[in-house]
Amino acid sequence: MPKKLTSVRKRPRVRNWIAYICEALVASGAMPTWEAATYLTENLFGEKPNPRLLTPSNPHEVTAQLLHRLYHPIVEAASRDVMLPSTATVHIFTDISLTGNSAVLVVLFPGRHKAQTLLMLDATKAWDLVFPDAESFNVWAEARYRQLVTALRSATVDLEIEALKPAV
Repeated sequence: MPKKLTSVRKRPRVRNWIAYICEALVASGAMPTWEAATYLTENLFGEKPNPRLLTPSNPHEVTAQLLHRLYHPIVEAASRDVMLPSTATVHIFTDISLTGNSAVLVVLFPGRHKAQTLLMLDATKAWDLVFPDAESFNVWAEARYRQLVTALRSATVDLEIEALKPAV
């Protein structure tokens, strides 16, 4: 019995990202609760390739919408956990490919007349973004969240150093 407790303690705590993203979709007014739960279930679990992304008449738009709906709550959570200056904003850009990897770029805009910082470049085949279970999706989302928190912390340190430099 003690071996099980040891293995349980070693596992890092992972947020329930499915519930978090579902709540974000509802809170933003994108869809009601039941529709958000169905949308995430149908698009994140099942067969590869995701037939819902390949069969509509506008697959480019549907794919971009899915990637934004997945990444935006993760970016928002990371931004909230790192103290950003009030002038800073974080934007998500997508470059959709229907035959290869799509790109998700997360960029920090620290303020007027300051250089932007690329926080994350995630290349993914959106139609293969299907998970066997909720835990594997949560691990995937948690990895992106941690990457963004680390990048945001690094960028804010750079902003603080820049602010301390004397104006010449």
